[in-house]
Amino acid sequence: MSIKVNRCTNANVYVDGNSYMGRAEEITLPEYQAKMSDHKALGMVGESELPAGLQKMSAKFKWNAIYEDVMKKTHDVYSAFRIMVRTSVETWEGGTRVSQVPAVIYLTGNWKKTGGLGFKAQDNVETESEMNVTAYKMEINGEEIVDIDILNNRWRVAGVDQLATYRANLGL
Repeated sequence: MSIKVNRCTNANVYVDGNSYMGRAEEITLPEYQAKMSDHKALGMVGESELPAGLQKMSAKFKWNAIYEDVMKKTHDVYSAFRIMVRTSVETWEGGTRVSQVPAVIYLTGNWKKTGGLGFKAQDNVETESEMNVTAYKMEINGEEIVDIDILNNRWRVAGVDQLATYRANLGL
């Protein structure tokens, strides 16, 4: 039996539906992290941590040059922008590529940081931007893996609504 491995070695970034192919050098997508709350009570032998929601999310982008259209967007902190990152997930088994499927990540958020420019002799200028992410969705081969929208109280994992009972209890 051969070992199966998945590989993603490239991606494309879209900002508000427009391809930014070749402009982003590196992207760091949001970490999905539970906000934990300590729980201790009389009679318990110790303390425990229980989930109390989600931590704030952010994404980082490293641009490989100065692009006027990128700068106009990343300097606008009052507008929400939609980002889509597309990649191809290759599965390899026994040294042979056996499949390729799309992975798509959707982000919505506001830019919160746009890096300064550093100039070096005979070296291209790079700049970094950071986005406060309010919505994050990942699909692999058309199947929803996670869908989080903080401002609309949506949190689904593999299609299962994590907040259905919570919203019902609040009368929403």
